[in-house]
Amino acid sequence: MAFRAALRPVAAPDVEATCGLGCAPIGNLYTAVAEEDADATIAAALQHGIRFFDTAPHYGAGLSERRLGRALAGIPRDDVVIATKVGRQVVDTGGDVVGMGHVGADTVPDVSRDGVLRSLESSLARLGTDRIDLLYLHDPPDVDEALRSTIPALQGLKSEGVVRAIGVGMVWTDPLTRFVREAAIDVVMEAGRLTLLDRRADETLLPAALEGGVGVIAAGVLNSGVLADPDSDPHFDYYPASAPVVARARAMRDLCRAEGIELRHAAARYPLRRDGVEAVVLGARTAAEVQDWVRGLAVPIPETLWQRLDAGGG
Repeated sequence: MAFRAALRPVAAPDVEATCGLGCAPIGNLYTAVAEEDADATIAAALQHGIRFFDTAPHYGAGLSERRLGRALAGIPRDDVVIATKVGRQVVDTGGDVVGMGHVGADTVPDVSRDGVLRSLESSLARLGTDRIDLLYLHDPPDVDEALRSTIPALQGLKSEGVVRAIGVGMVWTDPLTRFVREAAIDVVMEAGRLTLLDRRADETLLPAALEGGVGVIAAGVLNSGVLADPDSDPHFDYYPASAPVVARARAMRDLCRAEGIELRHAAARYPLRRDGVEAVVLGARTAAEVQDWVRGLAVPIPETLWQRLDAGGG
């Protein structure tokens, strides 16, 4: 599949694509990123035809948004798609909400209507734009409250033309399934639940999304790193990976190497084999990382390898 029309650049609605750049890494996720490296990462994505950029106030407490906005400043707005999120407020070291468009030290949950509007206004200022293409509700702690108050606020922003599409982004598939079934949204982003190691999105989320016509965007395809490198300090779901998980990842890596393929490249492609998955979002903190996964998206992978990988996952 590919990004639906509402998630393609306004200037090129007929150009289909199946991947976007995740901008959490340039918000100093796990490792500090120099300003020039952040700029080069965005430039490399643009050079390779990437036009979908996913960020959030939570990524570096506004730093990712500011860096993305700066890097896109000279690009015609209709040539790119920007996705960001609401549901958290950026705060300073004292816990106070920062000024409009500022970068802070942390974020705190806020799914109120006023919180959504303030968060969006601040994101627009950091990004240097007047509109958002896709606005997600980010990891809501209370699904019932979000369905009552936050989703209607997002729907209002869409009807006013402030955003083109709305959705919900979470790690956990059960609440995402509820949003798919109970809310009028366009897409969901699942993180780390449709991977070579974790298939929980297959259970209820994907069937519900297909039935309801809700698009699915896959993120976290490397499960925090273990599917990129099972040997060097591997992490799974943001924590050190257990011995059994590492063993499974190493076995998959060996299967891939026997075919001359990198495990990380197969992991990035895996979600696209599922009906209903429109695209993957892949994070990068350097231009070299962008070039690597763009190259990996074009590597032929034999069906026999997919079958072996399927047997080794779950």
